[in-house]
Amino acid sequence: MNICVFCGSATGTDPVHAQSARALGMAFAKSSHTLVYGGGNIGLMGVVADAVLENGGKAIGVIPDFLMQREVGHRNLTQLEVVGTMHERKKRMADLSDAFIALPGGWGTLDELAEILTWRQLGLIHQPIAILNIQHFFDPLVAQMRSMVSGGFLKHENLDFLIVENDVEKILSRLFP
Repeated sequence: MNICVFCGSATGTDPVHAQSARALGMAFAKSSHTLVYGGGNIGLMGVVADAVLENGGKAIGVIPDFLMQREVGHRNLTQLEVVGTMHERKKRMADLSDAFIALPGGWGTLDELAEILTWRQLGLIHQPIAILNIQHFFDPLVAQMRSMVSGGFLKHENLDFLIVENDVEKILSRLFP
């Protein structure tokens, strides 16, 4: 399966984040899943891609041209697609993917996760979506989502399809039972 990973262009302050990204990349390679991601060679993006490649797996990156010009594109990928805009990047990653996993990150990760959740809610996609909740990073976001449900802004069934897991092996088995 092709699994899209949304994650930070930084590694964060806690080394557990990079360790978990590495473990996820290794699990992808071991399970013959192909990584689809934003194409960067920095941060958690670079960590997960390097782990996939170092363990004999495949990695497809999709990066906008302006980021390639900043030399943050990973040049050793199985496949690297350069697109014109961030919107094209998200659409192309979705088109290539059988499932989605969000790891810790910043605004970009939050944007990608929110958009893919919205697409699923609207029925534009049907792939499973998961959060790898490393060190409870996403607990406040999940609490906010529950507040959206209790406040009448989000239907409970639209939160129920989101898989939240803190273990790499469990998240893959829950995506593809």
